[in-house]
Amino acid sequence: MSESINTLDELLNDPMVQLVMARDRVRPAELRMLLERARDRASDDSRADRPLMPPAHVVARSCIKQWLHR
Repeated sequence: MSESINTLDELLNDPMVQLVMARDRVRPAELRMLLERARDRASDDSRADRPLMPPAHVVARSCIKQWLHR
């Protein structure tokens, strides 16, 4: 396969991609919106210094009650 896909529009218009998306019940508009939001979040400089996930000790502290009740 020597063809290359350069844009999201080309990807979403690819017949094979459309078949897989239809099988998985993925709507092109929803996927586009999700990808655009991810792009915007990645390019937002104000978030660059904040971690996307809290530190392990914060996660552990919030989950300790669930672990103890097993």
